[in-house]
Amino acid sequence: MLFGDSLFALRLLPAVNSALTVFISCLMTIKLGGKTFAIILSSAAVIFAPVYLAMNTYYSMNSFDIVLWAIAFYIIILIINESKLNYWIFLGIVMGLGLLNKIGFLWLAFGFFIGILLSDKRREFLTFKPYLSALISLAIFTPFILWNFHNDFAHIEFIKNATSEKYYQLGYSDFIKGQLLNMNPAALVIWLAGLYFLLFNTDGKKFMILGIVYLITFLILIINGQSKAEYLAPAYTPLFAAGSVFIEKKTFVRFRWVRYVVIIPLVVVGTLITPLALPVLPVETYIQYSEDIGLAPSTSEDKELSELPQFYADMHGWDVMAKNVSLVYQSLPREDRLRTIIFGHNYGEASAMEFYRNKYPIPKVISSHNSYWLWGYGNIEDPIVIIIGGDKENHLETFESVENKLIHTDKYCMPYENNIPIFIARNLKVPMPELWKRIKNYN
Repeated sequence: MLFGDSLFALRLLPAVNSALTVFISCLMTIKLGGKTFAIILSSAAVIFAPVYLAMNTYYSMNSFDIVLWAIAFYIIILIINESKLNYWIFLGIVMGLGLLNKIGFLWLAFGFFIGILLSDKRREFLTFKPYLSALISLAIFTPFILWNFHNDFAHIEFIKNATSEKYYQLGYSDFIKGQLLNMNPAALVIWLAGLYFLLFNTDGKKFMILGIVYLITFLILIINGQSKAEYLAPAYTPLFAAGSVFIEKKTFVRFRWVRYVVIIPLVVVGTLITPLALPVLPVETYIQYSEDIGLAPSTSEDKELSELPQFYADMHGWDVMAKNVSLVYQSLPREDRLRTIIFGHNYGEASAMEFYRNKYPIPKVISSHNSYWLWGYGNIEDPIVIIIGGDKENHLETFESVENKLIHTDKYCMPYENNIPIFIARNLKVPMPELWKRIKNYN
């Protein structure tokens, strides 16, 4: 309502989240005993973490996930220092919101529970405060639980399919190597020092719960076997804070030169990596730059790639696709257009058509992918369907007539969205309700 459909609008809240994450990391550093250098180092580590740069580029649940984890960690530090009732209440609210935003917040909650059991804070279980916090988070999370009950546990089906179909090729080595690249290779010494500080150092063991949360989350994701490396990213902010404090303390009197050895590579490598995480370079320049530094395009999904990694390639081609679909739609006689709908095989295609309806003449859009399947197919009994992609022979199993009207192409989009046909399909062979059950696609 305020900014329309501009890139500024799409990037405003993620930018605010990014700034808040840096700010909260500095607060954590102070609470852990850090002074000026530790604050500078921890903020630089967060700022130059490629995965944080990438996730805070656009509006999605990932941007909010990172900042909500950071807020939860900060509140946990406050609870460790002084177990006030209002801190537990705030933690319950943040965890509830975090769970509504992304189910992976359960890992933090479970890690916190184990951390309390393994620390001298276990006596908190003799008070009502942790139970009140859990009830608050459960109350906030309840709508999602009820939604799953009413939708045949759609989220569980989605996770199962995504793991077996999209992420089956991911292994332990991909996950571990991803930690090094996602968090900035030069930051390795900082977060490893932070983990040591929290688990073994005399001054840091008071806050060992933070380290336990990281380890529990790491173990859960490793045991899963097909976890994306980025899933662990929100757990690093307290490690950056703790590592910065540890390095500051160890170099306070002697070895002050070590501070430069740590922070200079962090900033230099982070600066070099930034164009790989933020779309700051023109496409051709980016392609040449990535070749020069020897980093090939990558994807966490089992997808073919061309010159761009999936993160960037998915930003291309949608306007052209909508324009092409609109051309096919407008080629139909007026009486046919009145009963025409668009079918996208995935939510990217379908939502692009929705987004560009204000720019191009486009009718109702449906899809069988994820939430689009739940939203249904409308009330047109015998629709003419413009199908984006797929195979004509397969479509003829469902429709009596299928006509290839146009081939959509775009130089920089994902290969599976390039050189795809746009069909006009007529006369369904099976009733729409029966077909809809058959083509459900949660992944």
